[in-house]
Amino acid sequence: MKILSNSRQFHKALAPWVFLPLFLSSITGLIYRVSKDILGYSREQVHWLMSLHEGEWLGNNGELIYVILNSLGVLWMLITGFQMFSKSISFTKKVTKGESKG
Repeated sequence: MKILSNSRQFHKALAPWVFLPLFLSSITGLIYRVSKDILGYSREQVHWLMSLHEGEWLGNNGELIYVILNSLGVLWMLITGFQMFSKSISFTKKVTKGESKG
């Protein structure tokens, strides 16, 4: 149970820091794809969205760090979120006092 408690605390502490970069990446990636494939914009017209999406605006080193931290943030949130989810559902029926197990 100690691990679950720590996972919740780490998940809660990291969520505000991970939210904005992931939100920015998901929205810009979605708008880029829709603009390019459905609305018919050229790659050059919507490249600014891909610059935001990939973190190009941070420079070469910043872009690499941005992508790595975004990836680690997604993985961390998935792992800790799954741990919390799996602990919250029970696959066995709990027996209350006075009931038989059979």
